Amino acid sequence: MSAGTPKSLASSGQKPIQEICHPLGAEETASVLTPSPDVGNTITSIGGKDLSLPNGTPVETSSPASSSSHLNRLQLDDDLDGETRDLFVTVEDPKKHVSTMETYITYMVATKTTRVEFDLPEYSVRRRYQDFDWLRTKLEDTQPTHLIPPLPEKFVMKGVVDRFSEEFVETRRKALDKFLKRVADHPVLSFNEHFNAFLSAKDLNKRLGLALLSKMGESVKYVTGGYKLRGRPVEFSAMGDYLDMFTQKLGTIDRIAQRIIKEQSEYQVELREYGPVYTTWALSEAELQGPLEGVASCMANCSSALDELTQDMSEDFLPVLREYVLYIESMKIVLKKRDNIQAEYEAKLEAAAFRKEEKASCTQVPTDVEKCHDRVECCNADLKSDWDRWQNNKRQDFRQLLTGMADHNIQYYEKCLAAWESVIPLLRDKQPQETETEED
Repeated sequence: MSAGTPKSLASSGQKPIQEICHPLGAEETASVLTPSPDVGNTITSIGGKDLSLPNGTPVETSSPASSSSHLNRLQLDDDLDGETRDLFVTVEDPKKHVSTMETYITYMVATKTTRVEFDLPEYSVRRRYQDFDWLRTKLEDTQPTHLIPPLPEKFVMKGVVDRFSEEFVETRRKALDKFLKRVADHPVLSFNEHFNAFLSAKDLNKRLGLALLSKMGESVKYVTGGYKLRGRPVEFSAMGDYLDMFTQKLGTIDRIAQRIIKEQSEYQVELREYGPVYTTWALSEAELQGPLEGVASCMANCSSALDELTQDMSEDFLPVLREYVLYIESMKIVLKKRDNIQAEYEAKLEAAAFRKEEKASCTQVPTDVEKCHDRVECCNADLKSDWDRWQNNKRQDFRQLLTGMADHNIQYYEKCLAAWESVIPLLRDKQPQETETEED
């Protein structure tokens, strides 16, 4: 496959030249959930592949979600770069489950679609974090040349963050919702068979140990690669340099933002202690009671406004920074995979050149070298496409993030200004009385 091979090759169903198997090829994108004719809502195969769970239980589809769902509107007016959306996914309604063995949170994953790959137009299933992790691992395994959106970090420090608190659960719900939306908006990942099963299967009774072994195997594979890459192409080297710079900038912003939040929290504690002082003072100063109580009320209002500002920064600003730090790690992994594919191609090309020197009569390029070259070209095309999509999402996310930060700060200062302005009339009311007393 040449470098100019169109990316739409996947969606068109055409096979690449020399029928090279590629993640964007027809075999991948044509894989759909096919219901068994013998079983009602039981999915037994995907694109001819057995979809039984690791314990042998067939995957079952869920009951359709209520028609009153807020996803019921299928007017495709919310386009992404002009692309028509036919798959809507939301994560909502977190619930806590307590058993003798463990305590965990599940989330309702609601799906509405017009795609023919799905048997029903609506699905509603419950998933826990490890199900999302399973999905991401499957996406990495089956689409190794694509950028897989990151998940929020699983582990938290005990005693520092309560992972069952309302604030933590809501922050994680938002992150999981964004993860699924990014996958659903991707032109290749959204057609992945495992993503289809994740959205529609009633029960994902899988063994997580398999995912762990898969990750370990992937790491070992990269470590054992003994060939050193000659040189990464300029455009991909520029990507790596940009990611390093972006990581540094995000790290600096994150550290400063956390210091600001800490200082705001400390200032809020001072305000909470400061206001009551004026309240108790007013009890012993009859003539100044109004102004003093006004100042105390002003302090309370300023403290409340600061609390909202700090909360917005903790729940809206910092999570986006951390998501993109994880995004950078994912992008670096894809770049590493691309380099490994190129290194494999270069090694085979050198070996073929050596054999050609030994056999001067042999002029044909070996088939395995051609196939490896096609893999490099396909990987390059996938990476460039996902890079452009990621950059576009980043611009939108940070434009929205900075706009929100500006709005929150404006609202904070407006509330503080209004609180202090409310004290001025109380002070002015005392001035005529004081003047009248002096004339008497």
